Amino acid sequence: MVRDMKLSIIMPVYNEINTLEKILDKVENSNMQGLEKEIIFVDDASTDGSGDLLRELAEKNTYKVYFHSKNMGKGAAIRTAVEYATGDIIIIQDADLEYEPDDYEGLLKLIIEDKADVVYGSRFSNLKTSQAFSFTHFWGNIFLTLATNVLYGSYITDMETCYKAFKADILKSIDIKSNKFEFEPEITAKILKKKCRFQELPISYNGRAFHEGKKITWKDGIGALIALVKYRFVD
Repeated sequence: MVRDMKLSIIMPVYNEINTLEKILDKVENSNMQGLEKEIIFVDDASTDGSGDLLRELAEKNTYKVYFHSKNMGKGAAIRTAVEYATGDIIIIQDADLEYEPDDYEGLLKLIIEDKADVVYGSRFSNLKTSQAFSFTHFWGNIFLTLATNVLYGSYITDMETCYKAFKADILKSIDIKSNKFEFEPEITAKILKKKCRFQELPISYNGRAFHEGKKITWKDGIGALIALVKYRFVD
């Protein structure tokens, strides 16, 4: 069965020229459970040369690369990538070095063995990773995850994680409306409301600071909370 399945790795990119080739190398060398793979980049109007680098990489490889003419946000980039994904499984990969592609193996296995429709990689089920968070990001993530569980009657440990793996038909059936970081609460709300088979696995995490390129701020946390409440009552 695995030989007949394909994995789509979608990578939104915005001003990540310093880490792009490094994370791509890690992705290429990760254990993908024997799946055929495609890597899909969406450059969200980078201004640091990331787009030019992606064009160079695409000329030498079979990567799919798409470009936004203006900066729209992570959610919009993911929406574009999902449109062009042809895999049976889709996983989201940030273009920085905060997440470790070696963690793909366990996330994919649960879907391949049909034990889950959606698998999140949790940074909080392994407490040793908490030292990688700043104080505000740690407690902000804890609060938003708690709000998710209260609003949706769920038990999730890490709603805001980047590592989200889906059966492709599940993700493609969801109308993603959020353009920015509110994608995370929106997609979580909608898979919980669809009663998808959901699991989490612990992953490693190496958080970065704002001077290293961290983009999410407290304002995004407010937006995430608003999205959680909104999508509790609307689709």
